[in-house]
Amino acid sequence: MLLSILRTLIMNAVSNLVDKVMGKKQLVTPMKPKTDPNKKMHAVVWNGTGEVEYVQVPKPIITDSTDIILRVAATTVCGSDLHMYSGNIPTMHKGDILGHEAFGIVEDIGSEIQNIKVGDRVVVAFNIACGKCEFCQRQEYSVCKTTNPSNLEEYMYGHRTCAIFGYSHLTGGVPGAQAEYLRVPFADFNCLHLPDTVSDEIGALLADVIPTALFGVDRGNVKPGSTVVIWGLGPIGLMAAKWSQIRGASRVIGIDCVQDRFDVAHKALGIETINYKEVNVVKRLYELFPDGVDVGIECAGFEYAKTWKHKIEMAVGIETDTADILTEIIKSVRGFGTVSILGVYAGTTNHFPIGALMEKGLTVRSGQSPTQKY
Repeated sequence: MLLSILRTLIMNAVSNLVDKVMGKKQLVTPMKPKTDPNKKMHAVVWNGTGEVEYVQVPKPIITDSTDIILRVAATTVCGSDLHMYSGNIPTMHKGDILGHEAFGIVEDIGSEIQNIKVGDRVVVAFNIACGKCEFCQRQEYSVCKTTNPSNLEEYMYGHRTCAIFGYSHLTGGVPGAQAEYLRVPFADFNCLHLPDTVSDEIGALLADVIPTALFGVDRGNVKPGSTVVIWGLGPIGLMAAKWSQIRGASRVIGIDCVQDRFDVAHKALGIETINYKEVNVVKRLYELFPDGVDVGIECAGFEYAKTWKHKIEMAVGIETDTADILTEIIKSVRGFGTVSILGVYAGTTNHFPIGALMEKGLTVRSGQSPTQKY
């Protein structure tokens, strides 16, 4: 806990220093909304590592002519939110509203909104895209270059990616969707109309889970006859298994340790599973697939160290992300197979098996879902 707090303080200090050197980037459409101090709403806010609170905050109002204000009807807690809760995503500030998956009813619209009216039921993409830059024109919406003002992300990654609701100041510091109301920039582009036959709960899944899983299956090049192994059977992993079946995979295996997840995998999907706490995953996969599997999909993320060396190195700050799961995948996928990385990775890792990756001729594809495409 203390190390997580220290990392947060250090990264916030680095962020402030980078901003001073590079200068704050001003966006044509601001990512932080104006608020009405006379109107309050409830929201879930981050108050520090391991601490969130349900509080009253000012309600957002129309800030730009392309905005809408959404009355949130359904939202979720994503596995990615746990990375911020634990203090492992940098640049969280006290009072930040969490959440990036929202479905709701349109309450107000900006003057330039063309395709949305008050009272419409819409789902909001978790990633914020302008719809106009060259990346958006190529349907690469999750790396839209105009919505995220973070100098720190440019410093860390070489380029900025898109802004994301409720997902730290590394991705824009945009107030999130675990609130009664949400301001949505570029709303004509970032909202999807849903008919009354689609429930609020299913609508919320369209903000992230369903399209992200499909994106991961696409990145894995899953096709008829593919053998697919999925590391992590949370909502994304389970949905990736379903999409793999829809794409015609001949065999799908899920890896996890949670019985409830196994129950869904067996009863709803009929896939095979491996409990990584009971067997050596790589050895078991060698028994099942002596030549290796066609596709490995990573649906867990950077926090879940399995070996002591990575647990120690993450604890003392020598690395931010573990390579344990990626190492298992790279060892298990056949030569010229494909690795698809959906789980969130934030910084740097040690002991990455670059030799196996290169010598086996593997294709590695990754990224945040360009949700609007799906």
